[in-house]
Amino acid sequence: HVQLVESGGGMVQPGGSLRLSCAASGNTYGTKCMGWFRQAPGKERDWVAIITTNGDRTYYVDSVKGRFTISQGNAKNTVYLQMNNVKPEDTGMYYCAAQGGLYCQIRASKFGNWGQGTQVTVS
Repeated sequence: HVQLVESGGGMVQPGGSLRLSCAASGNTYGTKCMGWFRQAPGKERDWVAIITTNGDRTYYVDSVKGRFTISQGNAKNTVYLQMNNVKPEDTGMYYCAAQGGLYCQIRASKFGNWGQGTQVTVS
């Protein structure tokens, strides 16, 4: 089991920046990718950005391309989401998640470990 703890959320004005962090601990061996997901009030949880643990691939939902960057720390047990030029529609609870298995799949259902989330409000 992998424990994930998010931090860095808060309130930011449109056009501003925010950096989210996710610290992973526990049995991280075998993790194939980690991702950030967002859940707005009254909506389903959707993926925002995903990175493979070897760092060779990143994936972004179209609405954040060119504005958000997902990256790993040197020890690869920390994942960041740099959010630039944020918009009101970026508001939501942001969750960090980890996926094991043979290869990374871009589906929330394939992520078996989740953090508690950190709130981001753009207003």
